[in-house]
Amino acid sequence: MSTVYSDHTLDVKRYAARMDEHPGHPGQRRDEVDDLVAAWRAERPDLDVEPLQVLSRVSRLARHLDRARRAAFAAHGLGIWEFDVLSALRRQGPPYQLTPGALLRATLVTSGTMTNRVDRLAEAGLVRREPDLQDRRGVLVTLTATGRARVDAALDDLVKNEHAMLDGLTPADRRTLANLLRVLLAPLDA
Repeated sequence: MSTVYSDHTLDVKRYAARMDEHPGHPGQRRDEVDDLVAAWRAERPDLDVEPLQVLSRVSRLARHLDRARRAAFAAHGLGIWEFDVLSALRRQGPPYQLTPGALLRATLVTSGTMTNRVDRLAEAGLVRREPDLQDRRGVLVTLTATGRARVDAALDDLVKNEHAMLDGLTPADRRTLANLLRVLLAPLDA
C-alpha cells in the first residue's frame, strides 16, 4: 500500500504512515501532513520539520476555505473581488458608502483596479457613484439595495459554510485556535 505525492511514491510501511488512527493521539485520524512530515523526518533527520505540522495544515485549510468561499459567493453571482468591495461598503453601516480611496485601503488594490471594479459593480446595479458633499471634487461609492441584498445573502451562506468547517471543534477550541492564529498573524500583518 502506498500513497502517491506528485511524482514520488511514499512507502507507507517504511514511514509507518496512513494508519487510520494517529499514534500517540487516540481518537485522532492521521492526515496527509502526518505522512509528509514522516517522510521528511526519514529523509532529513538533520532538519527540524516541526513547523510543517502547523503551517502545512494551515496552507491546506486555506485552500479548502478558498474553495468554500468561492462557492458561497458564486451561488449569488459574485466573485471574491466583488464580495470584497460590497462587504467593505456593507460593514460601514448606513448609508453604506466609502470614498474610492477608502475602498482601496479596505481591499488592498491599485486605484486603476478599483476604478474598473466600481465601474463593473455600477453596471451590474450593485453600487452607484454619488457626489461627495464634503469634497466637491470627490465621489462616494454607495451600496445599492440590490448590492446589499446580494452581499447579505452571500455572507449568510459563507458563515453557514464556515460554521460547518469548524464543527469538529468545541467553542473553547475555536477560541483557543483563533487566539493562537492571532499570535502568529499579528507580527506578519504589522
